[in-house]
Amino acid sequence: MRMRVYYEDTDAGGIVYHANWLRWFERVRTDWLRALGVVHSRMLAETGVGFVVRDLSIDYRRPARLDEELLVDVRLLEARRASWTLAQRAFRPGDPELLVGARLRIAAVHLASGRPAPIPRDLAERALARGAPVHPGPNDA
Repeated sequence: MRMRVYYEDTDAGGIVYHANWLRWFERVRTDWLRALGVVHSRMLAETGVGFVVRDLSIDYRRPARLDEELLVDVRLLEARRASWTLAQRAFRPGDPELLVGARLRIAAVHLASGRPAPIPRDLAERALARGAPVHPGPNDA
């Protein structure tokens, strides 16, 4: 997903504020899941199940600055019954140098009880079929 760094995303020095990377990664994961057929509000209404971030490790390597264009992607690393391990990366289009990378695990849970829930098999199969990094865009919804 392509993103632009706006003034509101930066600190006083014009560098992306660290917490905004988490917000952008969340947005890309949501669109990636949507491209796989997951509409969060519908899934929650029909099954009571939603995804939560179980754990996250983030590596800030290089700064991004005001007005730069960024490319953020997501890739499935491991699929388990009730959780997925994902990798996310951010870099400048055309430049392979990593700006920020993250490794995280999302878990499916019954939101009312907080108990783990199985990820639907067909969803896992669609995610695994994608294989390579995914760059979801507005036409993938």
